[in-house]
Amino acid sequence: MGRLSVSLCGIELDNPVIPASGTFGYGHEFAELYDINCLGSLSFKGTTLHERLGNPLPRIAETSAGMLNAVGLQNPGVDRVICEELPKLAACFRKPVIANVSGFSVEEYAEVCRRLDAQPQVGWLEVNVSCPNVHGGGMSFGTEPKAAAEVTRAVKAVTTKPVILKLSPNVTDIVAIARACEDAGADALSLINTLMGMRIDLKMRRPILANTTGGLSGPAVFPVALRMVWQVSQAVSIPVIGLGGIQNAEDVIEMLLAGAAAVQVGAANLVNPYACRDIVDALPGVMDRLHIHNLRDIIGGSHG
Repeated sequence: MGRLSVSLCGIELDNPVIPASGTFGYGHEFAELYDINCLGSLSFKGTTLHERLGNPLPRIAETSAGMLNAVGLQNPGVDRVICEELPKLAACFRKPVIANVSGFSVEEYAEVCRRLDAQPQVGWLEVNVSCPNVHGGGMSFGTEPKAAAEVTRAVKAVTTKPVILKLSPNVTDIVAIARACEDAGADALSLINTLMGMRIDLKMRRPILANTTGGLSGPAVFPVALRMVWQVSQAVSIPVIGLGGIQNAEDVIEMLLAGAAAVQVGAANLVNPYACRDIVDALPGVMDRLHIHNLRDIIGGSHG
């Protein structure tokens, strides 16, 4: 084991740096720029049962410390991901990957996870419960403990690999939802997903995004993400993956101290496609400066 190595649900990672879903395509696109095997793993683009074209344009808006997106889960559907995208990824990445899954009913979550669970390169299933429940009045599965637990149980019933529940920060009590997912069998949690926000075009006097609202990501959300990781990691006994506004190696250290077992880097990839590689390269120097010998030793180190 190297000094940067960590463990996630019993699977060893060379380092804790994982590109976040929706910001790294299916991985092979970035492999044209650098050897992505330097990463701990990667979480590929959110996948649904059927193809989705996504939301109308415009669906991206800049903010002073981040960006808003309302892409709308554009993806080719799970069968094409399995047949077309995963073979391309396997040709350039030799490590287990995280399959990010979205759905609009409990049954859809379960079916997509069942199909991806059978793929050899998939090491974990990351279930995004921020999607609207179309059979439950449009409320997101991740905003209510009972609904999040129902998705967790359904997915665990049809899978053999570790299941990570990706939690929404747009809730009153994220700890209650985290505990409900753990009680329902979740193997790990990832947080946070984006915060809801909007921008208005001053000349047009209309929302910039065609969807009106979108998810805020980037450095603006880092303090919120850090606080939620700190809270949740002390409330559950399963690993937590921290994400939200991570820009550099110092942010990674801070997330681990807050209780994260690994991290995901999202919006930074859209600003600098080499961001994850650069963070991995910078970690040893930052560790030396802070007198950290092994990253495993500092996980949860701020809990007092």
